[in-house]
Amino acid sequence: MHKFLLSFCCLILCFGCSVGPDYKHPEFYSNQQIAENLNLHPNAKKWLKEDWYKDFGDETLNKLIEQGIKNSPTITEAIEKMKQARYQLSITQASLFPFLDASGQYAKTQENVYKNISSRSDYYLTGLDASWELDIWGGQRRLVENAQALLRAAAYNYDNVKLSLTAEIAAKYISWHLAKKQQQIVEKNLALQREIYETVKKQYLSGLTDTLAYEQSLSVLHTSEMQLPLLKTQEKQAKNALAVLVGILPSEIAEISNNILSKQIAVDKELIHSLPVDIINNRPDVQIAEQQLIAQNALIGEALSNLFPQISLSYLFGYQNQNLGLLINKDHNMYSLNSGITLPLFHWGALTNQIDLRKSQTEQALSLYKATLLTAVADISNTQTSLLQELKRNNSTKKNVRSATEILTLSRRKYKNGLTDFSDVLTAEQNKLSAEQTHLQSNADIYLYQIAFYKSVGGGINFNHSIQVCRKDDKESACVHDKD
Repeated sequence: MHKFLLSFCCLILCFGCSVGPDYKHPEFYSNQQIAENLNLHPNAKKWLKEDWYKDFGDETLNKLIEQGIKNSPTITEAIEKMKQARYQLSITQASLFPFLDASGQYAKTQENVYKNISSRSDYYLTGLDASWELDIWGGQRRLVENAQALLRAAAYNYDNVKLSLTAEIAAKYISWHLAKKQQQIVEKNLALQREIYETVKKQYLSGLTDTLAYEQSLSVLHTSEMQLPLLKTQEKQAKNALAVLVGILPSEIAEISNNILSKQIAVDKELIHSLPVDIINNRPDVQIAEQQLIAQNALIGEALSNLFPQISLSYLFGYQNQNLGLLINKDHNMYSLNSGITLPLFHWGALTNQIDLRKSQTEQALSLYKATLLTAVADISNTQTSLLQELKRNNSTKKNVRSATEILTLSRRKYKNGLTDFSDVLTAEQNKLSAEQTHLQSNADIYLYQIAFYKSVGGGINFNHSIQVCRKDDKESACVHDKD
């Protein structure tokens, strides 16, 4: 008995051994290299706010995003995936400890001993059955490591879905406003074109202008009228798409009162290059890729552990008696202790191939992580450039609108005085409409590029902490808390 206990203690001392490679964070590029490629200021410490969209100053947008986070099916799906990963972790962790089961048994036998003489007996058994497969080589602990990484990946997936949904709602909201504002520009120009048409019509009926001028003015009027149905369709489609993202009916979205595109556009240019280089790791997709790499790396150790002997222990303690009333009695107790060992022999090739498979899958996950990192750098760089260049372009489009408006005013005045052809008025009118639409699109693009930039840098959520997933079932608490 003492020898058994000594051997058991030796096994326990070996319990801390885990075969397989421990995960090491891969350093593809230094922070300095990334900072130089993104033109980030050294030692920058600015961070975006998580509710960055509130800087747009639009309460309707704020409300729609809050509703979307609460109602969207994609958010609910991400929460359920996170719960499933948490349950799987609990199941995997349970395998590290002994299993204890209660059991009971009753048997009744009756047999003929001789002619009309029979024998009958009852048998009762109850007890506790414990079993434990010792994790000497750390295979189960590697599975726990895998499940923990997958739980973190599920948590980052929740943040990724939330960030993407927020950005999509904001972008679709801008598209809805753009369609509305384009309608207003066309309707405003239609009023001007009707006025010009009436002027040309009077001159035509008075013989002061030719048929060509009359038909041209009428054609321009019809062309603008043709744009309105298309713009109304686009506005309706944008509103319906927005409602789908938010998870409500289109009728529940308040009508536009003050168009966000009419406001003065404010962009913090300094912020674009003043964020810390760690914004790369702030992106949820980068974090997901690394956690999947960690999870895959842990499976190499689990596969390796299968090459070594597996030791299991089982212990049964209980009572047995032919009389139920006298079952629980110290004189009727019984116990059994068993130990077993298994060592792979004739399927060694399958086990070594399983190890090679896990190593190959880890290399694949490593390549995916690197690709995700490179995509993140390119994404941030693209949004930086697009936003800064669009701000410069917007100044030019604003000046162009002023010039086109002045040219149209002068052209109409000269035409009324008979100093120019009507074709000059039409050209000036078309140029003004085009300039207004281009400037409006530029205003919308600045918002869209801001949204894309905020999304590209992770949306202001700081992931540089360990993750704890809430255990409550409601959506508000089925969340990710960052805690050192």
